[in-house]
Amino acid sequence: MKRAITLTLLFFAFFTVRAQHKQSDTLRLALIKASTDTAKFNALHDLGNFYFGSMPDSAIVFDQRAYLIAKKNNWLEGQAHELNNIASDYDQLGDYANSIQYYQQSLRIGEETGDDFQIANANGNIGSAYLSKYDYQKALLYMLLAQKLLQEYPKTHHKKSNIYNAEVAINLSNIGDVYVYLHKPDSAQYYLTDAYKKCLALNRKDLIGPIKSDFGKIESLKGNPRGALRYFREAIISDKASDNANDLSSSNLNIAQFYFKQKQPDSAILYAQTALDVATKGNFKTNILNAAQELYTYYNEANNLPLAFKYFKLSTAVKDSLFSQDKVKQLLSLDFNEKVRQQELQAEQARAQNRLRIYVLSGGLAVLLMMAIIFWRNSNQRKKANHLLQKQKEEIQTTLGELRTTQAQLVQSAKMASLGELTAGIAHEIQNPLNFVNNFSEVNEEMLTELKEALTSGNTEEALTIANDVRENEKKIRHHGKRADFIVKGMLEHSRTSTGERQITNINVLADEFLKLSYHGLRAKDKGFNAELTMNLDNNLPKINVVQQDIGRVLINLFGNAFYAVNQKAKTAGPDYKPTVEVSSVQQNGSILISIKDNGTGIPDNIREKIMQPFFTTKPTGEGTGLGLSLSYDIVVKGHGGSIQVNSVEGEGSEFIIMLPSGQ
Repeated sequence: MKRAITLTLLFFAFFTVRAQHKQSDTLRLALIKASTDTAKFNALHDLGNFYFGSMPDSAIVFDQRAYLIAKKNNWLEGQAHELNNIASDYDQLGDYANSIQYYQQSLRIGEETGDDFQIANANGNIGSAYLSKYDYQKALLYMLLAQKLLQEYPKTHHKKSNIYNAEVAINLSNIGDVYVYLHKPDSAQYYLTDAYKKCLALNRKDLIGPIKSDFGKIESLKGNPRGALRYFREAIISDKASDNANDLSSSNLNIAQFYFKQKQPDSAILYAQTALDVATKGNFKTNILNAAQELYTYYNEANNLPLAFKYFKLSTAVKDSLFSQDKVKQLLSLDFNEKVRQQELQAEQARAQNRLRIYVLSGGLAVLLMMAIIFWRNSNQRKKANHLLQKQKEEIQTTLGELRTTQAQLVQSAKMASLGELTAGIAHEIQNPLNFVNNFSEVNEEMLTELKEALTSGNTEEALTIANDVRENEKKIRHHGKRADFIVKGMLEHSRTSTGERQITNINVLADEFLKLSYHGLRAKDKGFNAELTMNLDNNLPKINVVQQDIGRVLINLFGNAFYAVNQKAKTAGPDYKPTVEVSSVQQNGSILISIKDNGTGIPDNIREKIMQPFFTTKPTGEGTGLGLSLSYDIVVKGHGGSIQVNSVEGEGSEFIIMLPSGQ
């Protein structure tokens, strides 16, 4: 992955490339001597660039310090620049969720400042991150958008044409890289040739190695092994010259794969081991995973089981680190939040257009009223004016209808955001049993091979032992499969669109199911969160006629608020604090009462009357829509003829009491 070029600050100029290791002392000395924020920013930026190709962990530290200086001085351009660099550092480490998140922050700054070049740059970088995580279609989408924006942004508008040309070259190279992975050699050749010429003209030697590696892959796709090997070897020479350890590891791995296809396993193992050593030294997890998987394949085919198992364990550990469920969930959340943000932008544009239309129509209505007064005595003119007034009235009604539709869309977006957040949390709970199923299935496959060997050799005792182990594993597979099935059914029940039809429902069972669903959802999002769940349910409670999906959503909202309150308090309370959420039910005066009580932060008196209002929330931006309690109030009061009562003491906790008529 190539590190993209970003804009420099307007009030100082710098454009550095990765230096050799001998620059380290000089750069650190410059940081020590720096006496102004501008000088410190420059020194930290250069150190981040220096360590990018060899030690991305260190690069993150320096780039984050540079970002804090830019933020303190409100240098928006510098903030965007360093956010890009931090994202590139995380990409090197294989942390794609953090990488995409920082690139999106950089994109926001470009949109806020109206900087088209920064917007193009950020989109290209997001595409590069998706390329690194093998999501080729999404990567190509962002990269082609970046290319289009760069073509529409003349380089003469940029004060540093080299920066513009370098960004174009990098994006072309990345597009060619995508087409290589998509097995489209002609398209890849077109973009990579253009990128290669630009890199030579700019003397960007650090980009030559990856491009030559891609040329080697193209030759391999075309069935030209000699040409492929020549390019792969040239890539290694270029990577060593530019001191880019990550690219060097990739080039060695390319040669290893080449030799393996040519039935030369010894050479393949040698280069794969070199790739692994280089990647391990720089903590480049993606290349560690790729190299370990290659070595596992080589040794497994050679029937060297001890070494095959060694690299299988290594690749499994790195794969779990790169593609853990938390990171998958974070990526899903990032994608979902980006879609919601785009919808909100479109809704805001629609509202602005509607406001303008109302102003225009209101002005037209005022003019028509004046005309009606002036021509009041003239019957013909009065009829004409009345006709125009009627037409304007219809247009205003149409506009108001569009406004109501927009409001409804916003409410629906908030509902979908709540559902998406819950689903992303529960995804972790689903993946755990699925991981068990996959892992035990793989183990059984290996054990069945061993069973066959034992039977062939006549070792009946060992065969029986292996058979018993296989049987035990099958029991575990069945157990975890049923567990995944249970979780999926719970999610489907919650996500099903409400039909509005009432059903005879056991409120105790409904409360118990959704309490566990909410708790597991938050636990999946925050593994450090724990709370004591207390159930005091009246077993003699009669069943009542309600819309199950709607009441389920009410419970989800209230449980989620309770867990959020105790989690917030746990962050500041002492070690003696024990987060507790209590759910109770009772029949009273012909009604069913459901109480949800927590010992969290409580609700301040000055906002207690506002909590049921639409779009009012006390949560930070991005963590709450302000529609949960408003929708819950509508469901209980307007939809079921019940009531919601709130009792709270700030700093001690809150209690929400739902009353539902038992005769419904």
